[in-house]
Amino acid sequence: MTDTTEDAHGVKKIAELAKGMNFAMLTTVDEAGAFVTRPMALQDTDFSGDLWFLSARDSRKVAHLKANPHVGVSLSSRDVWISINGTGEVVEDRQKAAELWTPQMDGWFPQGADDPSVVVIRVDGETAEYWDTPGGLVASALSLVKVKTTGKRYAGNDHDEVEL
Repeated sequence: MTDTTEDAHGVKKIAELAKGMNFAMLTTVDEAGAFVTRPMALQDTDFSGDLWFLSARDSRKVAHLKANPHVGVSLSSRDVWISINGTGEVVEDRQKAAELWTPQMDGWFPQGADDPSVVVIRVDGETAEYWDTPGGLVASALSLVKVKTTGKRYAGNDHDEVEL
């Protein structure tokens, strides 16, 4: 079991890496036990261990969450990858929907945040795993050249598992 200081550091590291990531892949489990993954707009990028999404009440993902709340969420950029394991919950909260609303959501819900078909999905992150490539693509390219010339395996990325 990790202590509170380690937990806080882990959440802070994930928050730092996730900053600016606006899209996620949300994976749910369907009625046959198969994984179903779809892109979602990440509504709250100030990560604190919970992730927030907006969805249609009658969507398959909402039905999946009600039957089996175990979810996976992946976030990525050009040089960072984050995988979050957690529990999803459908939340009926008009105020939270309005708080999370962005103009891009109008494309899915033209009636706005007050549309009665809008629900909030909260994912309570339990664990996360990340891969970070400090220095980005340039560092990766230079590391690949080093691997090719030395024959030694690449070890330049930062990787860890974190309790949220």
